[in-house]
Amino acid sequence: MFGLFKLASRNVFRHRGRTLMTLASIVFGVAALILAGGFIEDTIVETGESMIRSSTGHLQVARQGYWQYGVRSPEKYLMENPETLRRELAAAPGVEDVMLRIGFSGLLGNGRTDWSIVGEGVEPSREKRLASYITVLAGRRLEDSDRFGMMIGQGVARALKLQPGDPVTLLVSTAGGATNLLEFQVTGVFQTFSKDYDARAVRISLAAAQELLATSGAHTGVILLKNTADTDRVASWIQDKLGNQAYEIKTWVELNVFYTQTVTLYRQQFGFLVVIILAMLLMSVSNTVNMGIFERVSEFGTMMAMGDRSSHIFSLIVFESLWLGLLGSLGGVLLGIVLAQVISMVGIPMPPPPNADQGYISHILVVPKVVALSFIVGTAAAVLASFRPARTVSRKPIADALREGV
Repeated sequence: MFGLFKLASRNVFRHRGRTLMTLASIVFGVAALILAGGFIEDTIVETGESMIRSSTGHLQVARQGYWQYGVRSPEKYLMENPETLRRELAAAPGVEDVMLRIGFSGLLGNGRTDWSIVGEGVEPSREKRLASYITVLAGRRLEDSDRFGMMIGQGVARALKLQPGDPVTLLVSTAGGATNLLEFQVTGVFQTFSKDYDARAVRISLAAAQELLATSGAHTGVILLKNTADTDRVASWIQDKLGNQAYEIKTWVELNVFYTQTVTLYRQQFGFLVVIILAMLLMSVSNTVNMGIFERVSEFGTMMAMGDRSSHIFSLIVFESLWLGLLGSLGGVLLGIVLAQVISMVGIPMPPPPNADQGYISHILVVPKVVALSFIVGTAAAVLASFRPARTVSRKPIADALREGV
């Protein structure tokens, strides 16, 4: 086997021009796959991080049934001792911070008209660590000292024609069913990844929200992790810890259906791209491989006349193509990684995704599984391209093969 592989490697470099043409096709295809796969992976990562660090965090814990029935009866799912829960969650390995939130809905008024909103009471200083993907378009973020300050989404600001410093009134129903009204001052206008969220969202301090709703509880505990990859592990740990209590935990993937749909779409697109590039490589490599093999028919005839079996000829041709595939794929991997690094240093300006107003700078990630897949595709294309001509030549009668050299 080693002797066959050595002979195949020597044959590959006998026709350098044709070999370089074949290698160029494989290198281009493999590098293209690495760049396309890295771009898609970066888009998926950016989409996930934007959702995590805009609103949902990595994990959220709430009372059983909150996500299913909490919209209709939020007062029934308030946690009475949220600080106790915070301490338990903060003890989980890999947790960076735990913040409490309380949700509500109501009417926001500017003195002339009202706008239906969905609000959150948050802890401003803790939320700063999480909300790195929230862009402040005007004004500033909430501070702990802003007892009756309010941040509003871009869509809310447009609908009510509000600017930082403007007074607003917020009308909600308390946990006991009464109606409560408080006056706030707009401190800032924000923009997140979701256009729909910005159209209805407002944020006030947790203390103000508790006063507004006449409660000392909270609806959710939002967990920020040190590493997104630890999400499932930490979720499992917390589930075991809180298993006997009336809480349920959801990961950021479960809270963002749009993310799952986006990942499915991009994975299918990349799979289709792999099939297309494999087909293109097969056609381009087959052309040069066929030319090289059929020009050497008399050579193979001579080898068979000297006692080499047809299976040996078949294996030799396949090994030559394997050599081409390995060399071309290796070159494609090196070129793809270098290009990915160079492009990532510059960045690719991207327009806003669907359902968003905010563009971003994309990069090309070097993902080991994408690199491995690209290497396999390049090698497989070269080997598959050699099967048919190798079978044809190896089965050719010796006399006919020798005659082609005359």
